[in-house]
Amino acid sequence: MLKVLIPTIMMFPTIWMTSPKWLWTTTTTHGLLIALVSLTWLKLTSETGWATSNLYLATDPLSTPLLVLTCWLLPLMILASQNHINPEPLNRQRLYITLLVSLQAFLIMAFSATEIIMFYVMFEATLVPTLIIITRWGNQAERLNAGTYFLFYTLAGSLPLLVALLLLQQSTGTLSMLIIQYTQPLLLNSWGHKIWWASCLIAFLVKLPLYGVHLWLPKAHVEAPVAGSMVLAAILLKLGGYGMMRMMVVLGPLSKELIYPFMILALWGIIMAGSMCLRQTDLKSLIAYSSVSHMGLVAGGVLIQTPWGFSGAIILMIAHGLASSMLFCLANTAYERTHSRTMVLARGLQVLFPLTTVWWFTANLANLALPPLPNLMGELMIITTLFNWSPWTIALTGLGTLITASYSLYMFLMSQRGPTPNHITKLPPFHTREHLLMVLHLIPVLLLVMKPELIWGWCY
Repeated sequence: MLKVLIPTIMMFPTIWMTSPKWLWTTTTTHGLLIALVSLTWLKLTSETGWATSNLYLATDPLSTPLLVLTCWLLPLMILASQNHINPEPLNRQRLYITLLVSLQAFLIMAFSATEIIMFYVMFEATLVPTLIIITRWGNQAERLNAGTYFLFYTLAGSLPLLVALLLLQQSTGTLSMLIIQYTQPLLLNSWGHKIWWASCLIAFLVKLPLYGVHLWLPKAHVEAPVAGSMVLAAILLKLGGYGMMRMMVVLGPLSKELIYPFMILALWGIIMAGSMCLRQTDLKSLIAYSSVSHMGLVAGGVLIQTPWGFSGAIILMIAHGLASSMLFCLANTAYERTHSRTMVLARGLQVLFPLTTVWWFTANLANLALPPLPNLMGELMIITTLFNWSPWTIALTGLGTLITASYSLYMFLMSQRGPTPNHITKLPPFHTREHLLMVLHLIPVLLLVMKPELIWGWCY
């Protein structure tokens, strides 16, 4: 654990002491080296449980894929932001990269924490750098409104969780994940216990986000700069799914009778968020709503608490993280050239950028779960689990899959095909940096196609 955490912390002096000429090169290289070192965790992942580096930081087959994804994403965020941030004063460039690195440090500690209260603190700490990135480097005037939504939705959901954790500590005497799953915390038979159960989950359902408490997500995504959108879609949403998995182990018997309202919202959210995608005109808004739809499926898989549900949720979270991050990068490259996210005004780009159209096509196919990509494996496992739980769910999940295919094709056709407007015929060409960024998103996806057991081994 420390072999990655210490180099991440050592990036802070690197950022502030390196010469301006080499700032972006040095930080990207440093981030890539950390990402490569983090791949050694996959080798250590086994069915035996926790691999501890000390009492408070440890990895297990559930957290390892998310930790590796976190480390892999930092150099990609720095690469993607370069063009957007370069014109700014040097100190602001350094501050921007510092915020991204601090976000990675908080996420590493959140995913590897063995104490639930430490996980809670790091879960909340990620708010601060994300909020500064959205409100300071966002593009539109609405960014302050988006930051307020993001902050208050998350805080309002997580305060009941803090009270619930203090009650749990009082009743069991420990909040260590290594011990707590073997203790029976409460008798769980009164209304108070049902409220305690709900308060344990609501913070994570808001972060995921569950349909109904999702309004902060499209706002935050649309207003954030490219790195903010990437980290939100790829990792911060996954904190919600990861926290749910950890807490479901503790919540025990009450889950069977209390999951129904949340399950209905999750399944209905798949349909509704997908339908909203079909009427979006803003490219980033469409990708943001597609995240809500996919996370509804993840919530359904986790709430059922079966080995297949959990494994499917993990696979879908990792695959969605890579696919949606790639889509946000592509949307940003189009925005930097056309200065518009409205699909009607920036369409027909296939004629101008044929190679980029290949990246768009690949990212859209990953988003709609084309075989043999890991997105399909995750979706099929969750849909099978839901069908086993109740055959009626196949109507909602099947319709959701059709809608996903529809809006993915709609997004591709609207942005790449059709007549090219006259005002965008003389756009600057794509850089090698941007093509490298797309390749670095696709390499992990192809690795998971060839060796899916890297993330599939978490049986419950």
